[in-house]
Amino acid sequence: MKLSELIFTFADPSTISQYPGWVLRNYICLICRHFVKEENSVVRILGLRDRTVNGQRCVDHSIYLEVILSPLCAPSEMWSVVGWEKNQQKKLLPRFVNLSKTMDPTHIAESAVDLNLKLMRWRLLPDLNLEAISKTRCLLLGAGTLGCNVARNLLGWGVRTITLVDNSTVSFSNPVRQSLFTFEHCQDGGLPKAETAAQSLKLIFPGVDAKGVSLTIPMPGHPVPTNAVESIKKDVAVLEELISEHDAVFLLMDSRESRWLPTLVGAAKNKIVLTAALGFDSWLAMRHGSSDCSASADAAAADTAADAAAGSLRTSKVIPGIDLGCYFCNDVVAPRDSTRDRTLDQQCTVSRPGLSMLCSALIVELLVSLIQHPLRNAASAYLSLNDGDNEEDDQCILGILPHQIRGYLSNYQMILPVSRKFKNCTACSETIVNHYKERGFDFLISAFNDAKVLEELSGLQELHVDPLVTEVLSDFDGEEDDW
Repeated sequence: MKLSELIFTFADPSTISQYPGWVLRNYICLICRHFVKEENSVVRILGLRDRTVNGQRCVDHSIYLEVILSPLCAPSEMWSVVGWEKNQQKKLLPRFVNLSKTMDPTHIAESAVDLNLKLMRWRLLPDLNLEAISKTRCLLLGAGTLGCNVARNLLGWGVRTITLVDNSTVSFSNPVRQSLFTFEHCQDGGLPKAETAAQSLKLIFPGVDAKGVSLTIPMPGHPVPTNAVESIKKDVAVLEELISEHDAVFLLMDSRESRWLPTLVGAAKNKIVLTAALGFDSWLAMRHGSSDCSASADAAAADTAADAAAGSLRTSKVIPGIDLGCYFCNDVVAPRDSTRDRTLDQQCTVSRPGLSMLCSALIVELLVSLIQHPLRNAASAYLSLNDGDNEEDDQCILGILPHQIRGYLSNYQMILPVSRKFKNCTACSETIVNHYKERGFDFLISAFNDAKVLEELSGLQELHVDPLVTEVLSDFDGEEDDW
């Protein structure tokens, strides 16, 4: 068949009306090598553009070309072209590229979910350490309203390891407030919250390492029956192991006393511990003080150097991370059974629906800021936020690092109080931590059975005889506050 009787056709990916796609170059090379025998031969080429327009298949956009070509001489050796490279045996062979991942939805999701964070670093914060965030292993104690929202915010920041702990099941009142549950999860008595929340996270983003653990956390002032001691001992061991395996621990439970054991264990293991708690129209988001003396010593030294350079007593403006208090440092009584003598409706946390979103967002942002700070949990907190008070080197790239964030929706205000570590604290004081390290579960079981043990060991019992403290205690009605 004569060349003039042929029409060479190729699938044209180009959308430009006057110009064919790049693949035509290789196609012309093939035609010249095998079909063109004479100089200045006219070759007819059809670039087929198969499109769907308004639901109808259409080839009207195809392009027809007549090209004048000349034959190619047979090369004396293989051409040096893209795709041919020497292998380990120094032989020229075609190189194959596996593009299957580019069509894998899971792989596409992994590349896409962090786009916002990468743009943030590229356009605004070139020093933002995204790898440190993604590698932070987060333990969420509580998979309720706060737990669900905290987990979603952690996903948004690129955290890849999230473990949720809870001992309850999904009820019909949960899905409208707890963003990882649906109506189907409430059927037949309800699915376990922790495992269900973890599975929902994987449905949102398959690349997350999410795990759910059904576990009851023992609490001081909640006596343990003799036949349940071994079971409680196993629960404590599981909790200790979980805290050891993670970098940051979120306390997202409902009751005050349920936060005591993870606070103590977190202090003993020097973990980042953060508490989020809700009232009716108020909330608390706070970080617990560091127990890493070496890192905090460096922070204190840096503060002293800054004081000398500035010629002022800067210690009145900041508190080093080692001196920051925990959730229990403002208490003058040991945590105890807050559900005793309360009706069922009084035992439930009642809060305005929007609070959990606000509080969970703030506690996650606080963690991210800690991770970006060179001293992490040992970073100082400012006593004053007046202009010029927070311009020293204690800032991280995301701004200041508060100790506590307390918000009040009734007047749409937030305050950033700072409190020092209390030497008689029933959770993080050196005395209590040392008793835990030395006696282990024997110490814990005594506190579970009688919370007054904590007051005696911490020194609170002696403090109660102080006239000033006695006056304060006389005004204490025994009711827990909103948090």
